[in-house]
This record gives sequence, C-alpha cells and structure tokens, in this order.
Amino acid sequence: MWALNPKAFSVAAKSFFGYIHGLEVDMKKNTGFWTFLTYFCFLLISYLSLIAGEKKPLTFVDAINIKSIYNLRLSPDSNQALFTQSEADWKGNRSLSHIWRMNTDGTKVVQMTNGKDGEGGGIWSPDGEYISFITKRESKEAQVFLLANSGGEAIPLTDHKTRIRSHRWSPCSQKIYFLAEDPLTKEEEKKKKDKDDALIFEQDFKPAHLWVFDLKTKEEKRLTEGDFTIRQFSVSRDGTKMLFAAAPTPLYDDILNSEIWVMDLKDSSRRQITQNGIFESDISLSPDNNQILFVADADPNLKDYYYQSNFFTVPAEGGTPKALLPDFPYEVYDTEWSADGKSIYFTANMGVHSEIFSLRLKDLKLKQLTDGNHAIYGFDYNPKTDTLLYEVSSPQNPDTFWMMDQKSRAARMIHDPHPELKDFKLAEYEAVRWKSTDGKEVEGILIYPVDFEKGKRYPLLAHTHGGPMGSDKFTFDGYAHARAGRGYAVFKPNYRGSTGYGNEVLRDMVGHYFLHADDDVLTGVEYLVQKGIADPEKLGTLGWSAGGHMTNWLVTQTDKFKAASSGAGASNWISMYAQSDVRIYRTPWFLGNPWHEDSPLQTFREHSPIFYVHQAKTPTLILCGENDRRVPLPQSVEMYRGLKANGVPTELVIFPRSGHGPRELRHRLYRYNKEFQWLEKYIMNRDFEFEKPPTVDDKDDKDKPE
Repeated sequence: MWALNPKAFSVAAKSFFGYIHGLEVDMKKNTGFWTFLTYFCFLLISYLSLIAGEKKPLTFVDAINIKSIYNLRLSPDSNQALFTQSEADWKGNRSLSHIWRMNTDGTKVVQMTNGKDGEGGGIWSPDGEYISFITKRESKEAQVFLLANSGGEAIPLTDHKTRIRSHRWSPCSQKIYFLAEDPLTKEEEKKKKDKDDALIFEQDFKPAHLWVFDLKTKEEKRLTEGDFTIRQFSVSRDGTKMLFAAAPTPLYDDILNSEIWVMDLKDSSRRQITQNGIFESDISLSPDNNQILFVADADPNLKDYYYQSNFFTVPAEGGTPKALLPDFPYEVYDTEWSADGKSIYFTANMGVHSEIFSLRLKDLKLKQLTDGNHAIYGFDYNPKTDTLLYEVSSPQNPDTFWMMDQKSRAARMIHDPHPELKDFKLAEYEAVRWKSTDGKEVEGILIYPVDFEKGKRYPLLAHTHGGPMGSDKFTFDGYAHARAGRGYAVFKPNYRGSTGYGNEVLRDMVGHYFLHADDDVLTGVEYLVQKGIADPEKLGTLGWSAGGHMTNWLVTQTDKFKAASSGAGASNWISMYAQSDVRIYRTPWFLGNPWHEDSPLQTFREHSPIFYVHQAKTPTLILCGENDRRVPLPQSVEMYRGLKANGVPTELVIFPRSGHGPRELRHRLYRYNKEFQWLEKYIMNRDFEFEKPPTVDDKDDKDKPE
C-alpha cells in the first residue's frame, strides 16, 4: 500500500502550481494545453513513483501480525511440503494455526485446513496419499484427523478419551501411533463433578502412554502402561521397533530420571537401554536398527548434567553410550540419520548463528552444509530422496524455505511466506565483540536504529535473552525492529551462561550465577558508548525470564540505566527455589539447595537482587503472568515491594490467565505498549500514545473448504 510522503507531495505541488501560474494557455492553438497536460502527467507519474517506493517503520501491531511458520515436512517423493502457519486472530484474541501445502518448485501454495480452533502436527502418510493432523473440532479433546492429499473434507480418525499429544505413522501407512494421557477413573470423574476435588500437591497428574490406531479395523490398542510417563517416542524406518523415553512422573524435574527404552512392535516386549541421571532427547534408531542416537545436556561420560547439548550413540541391544564429538564447541540439536546410516545430519548453535552439519561416522569427518548471518532452528530430512528441507530466519525475514539435494549439496530457496515485509523499513543487524572485565571476548548482536546516521548517538536498550541456556542470533525480531523504527538501538549480548560458545562459557554460572554475566552486559554497553553509537545518558535495559533475572540484578548494581523493564524475573533465589516448577538447573548455579544442613545459603543470598534492592535507583517496570509456574508471581511481587519501599518508581503489571509470557494478542500488545511507554518516559522524557488493536470485523467468518 502506498504511504503518503508529505515531502514528495510538497515538491510536486509547488512545481505543478508554479507552472500553472506562469502558463499562458492558447486555447485556439491548444499548444499550451497539451504542454500543460504532458507536464501534469509527468508530475503525476513522478509522484506516484515516489510514494510507491516509500516504506514505513514496523509498528507493534505489525510485529504481532507477522505470521509464524513451523513444522516443515517433505512429502515422500519430496515434490510437496507441508507447513503450519500461525496468524493473529484479533477477533478471537489469539494466534490461530492452520496447515498449508506447496509444491517444492515454489508453486501452488494452498491452505489445507481452516477449522475454527486451528490445527497442528501435520504429517504425511508414508504413501503420500494422506495428511494427518491434530485438532479439537467437535470432539471434547484434540484427536487425529485425516485429510486426503487430493482434497476434500477432513475426517476424524481417533476417538480417544483424552487429548492426543503427538502421533506418528507406521511405514506401511496402515497404523498410527499416538501419545495420550490416561483418563480419569469413574470415581475421579464423580469427585470432579461433585467438586470433591482437593488436590495433593505434585501428585495430581496423569501419566502419558502409547497407543496404536489401526486404519483398517478402526480400533485402538494400548501399547504401554505402568507407573511411569512417556515424554517422547519415535518409530524405526522399517516399522518393527519403537523407541520411547520414560520418566517416573510428568513433573519437570523428573526429566533427569527419564530413560530410553526400545520396544518390539510385533510382541510389545521392551528393554531398558539407559540408566543414568541424564535427560536423553531427540531419540532415533539407525536404519539397520543397530544403534540408537540421542542428544543430552551432559558431559561426555554422561555422569553430570548442565552442559551444552551434544549427541551420543548406544547399541540398540544395550551397552555404554558414546559421545561422538566430545570436544565439539557448539550446541547440538535436531539430529537425523542419513539414508544409509553412515552419516548424521544435525543443527549446531554457533553463537550468533546456527547451521546444518553432517558427520561421517567412519572417520568422524565434519562438514558444514550451510553458512550465513541467519539461524536454522530445524529441518526435515527425506531418506528416500536424500533431500533436506529447512527454514531460515534472518534479520530481514523470519522465515524462508530452502531445499538441499545431498548429492549436489546445492541449496535453493523455494518459498518466502512474508512478501508484505517489503513494505516496511527494517533495521540493520551487526555482530559485535568486546572484552569483558576479565579480558574474555564476548559476542552479541547490535540492531541499529532505522535510518542510522554515523557519528550520531542514539538511545540504547540492552535486551538480555532468556534461558540463560541459549543465545541471541541473526534472527528476525519484530519487536526489536519496531523499537529501532522509533529511533532506538537494541543491543543483545550473549553473556556468560549462553550456549554456542563451549562448555566453559555455559558453565561460568556454576557455583555463582552472576560471576561474569552482568559484567559482560555492562562492558558491552560501555563498548557501544565508546564507539560513539550509544548515548550514555539514554540507556535502558530489559529482558524476560533469565533476561528478567538479569534486569533485576542490574538495577541493584548500577545506576547507569535510566529505565528498566523486568519480565518474569527472579528476585529472591531462596524463595524462587521452592516456588518454581524447576530446580534442576538452579542446583548447579548454587551447588545445592537452600535447606540441607550444609546449605550454600550464603551463595543463594549473594546472587539474589532483593538483598541489594536498597541500592536501586532505576525506574523499573515489572511484568508477570498470573499463572506463571516457571517464575511465579511472588518473585515479581517481592521485587515490586522492595523497589517501592525504597522510593524507586515502579509498577507491576499482571497478565490474567497467562503463564510464562503473555500469549493473548491484547496482552502482548499491552506489554509492548506499556514497556515502550515506560522507556520513553524515563529515557527520552516524552509521552507515548498506546497503539490500538486492529478493528475487528464482527461478521461471521466464511467457511473455507478443506
């Protein structure tokens, strides 16, 4: 859409009316008239060209409206691809996902589903005839539905008593395996109906187990039962075996007690493969069923956790797991066996970017298959065609689809789902590196203000990532683009505790959470001040989750920031240890828990912002979800009380119904608005008018054929 350019219009108007004023039109000869008409048309065309090329900065509403893409899946012949596309549904105040299909030559991009509650988990049947997905539709619980690839109506396949979490096809296309929680007993149903529903804390859960649905008989059969819960599963390529990871309970901390099992699908006999205190994920059998591949956040000997994730193999008959690349410096995820089982494809987090690699098992030869200022978060591999389909996120585009033939290793882009982004003026990214207080080089991302002018200083926002296991990369950040469009530079430091830089960097937090992490952020900000980019009088800091922990800490340690926004941040590690649903990552940070006889209570206290809140001076906005289990609301209340008692300007925003981050669209927009209003007030000393949500059409949506 064209945006009115006042400057271009003014120039054109002055030129046009100046010409009219000096023109003597000879109506008899028509000479002046035709000259006038020609000049008018020239001006009109020139103006339209100017305004057609005018781009606008991204707004917060624009950022929320950007589609999310995930779950790319190649068809068995690699001629088509499925993907799930999630879009903002302002009428429903939610993001709504549907399944799309396209040809891998880039043509015929079509929406396949359009249910009112959305769909997810779309996968191909092995024969390519059908697409299966999970949705609620008219049933009480989400079920597996089936849609012919040729088109038509989707039909419900399963009628299970509880919600189906995930599903997989058998290679013969005649069976579907699925994971679902156990249902309530009749007695439990009655108590629920009578509201005789007192709960026993951390015992009120139902385990998840495996089932199989036969497409011919339309019958389901239970495959596992017992006093354990299954977290993930995979089916061998020949359909004779199944792997699953089972834990004692669904509680988060019990992931360390999950173990790998292999099941023979002919007789349902099973055998335990691992037995350790490590969480194994991304499990798969080699094509010959002789080896099991898995990923674990552990040391090479699988004796200790809280390391960068790496991959391991173990004989399918049982034995000692082996770290394939014990000294690999990067974080590993999304692993796949090659067609012949002689290589492994995987994605590696390399700090500010992530790439796809291959590892030849015979000689452990590594080959990097992709490279660029981008991030690759996952891929789909088709062993029948030896083809990779993957999604690339870059600073200027959140998703583009790429394919790579493993014979030629030639990559080609097949689809850009975001043509609308060409209408926006987006920010430029750059990787920056600086020395921290101990001389260690640290890396991060600098997002320049839109229309950046060299030599001019800008307000800077230090935005620290969550986790802290993770890293900021060359990925599209709509919220950062919107702030950059309003004149801010955004700085994303990969402080000590981040992944992608080796275990030494990740484990810098072990025994002392804020040993170097805060120094890494502050020295990075100072580096940008010294470079003449950041205005030292206009600095702000913000973050969510671990980024909120960092924000709470920084405002109690320095007064260099004029404003701060802390989302779901910990304030008191002692109370946080008890309140949160997660302790397993916090135990290494403080080398124990707060309660045993020789407790490292002093370490907990030394790294808790609340015990230094009397030093805080920075106006701080605090945000939290009402039902956040990861960083519960009392943590935000403690920080708010402490700041307020010491006369520091503060407000606490609570998002009803929200967990660890707002999901409802109006909550997300309010967060962006409120946070930016706070930054504008205390950094720039100016007002900010809240963006309003789009006008919702109350007319009934027209049904689309599926």
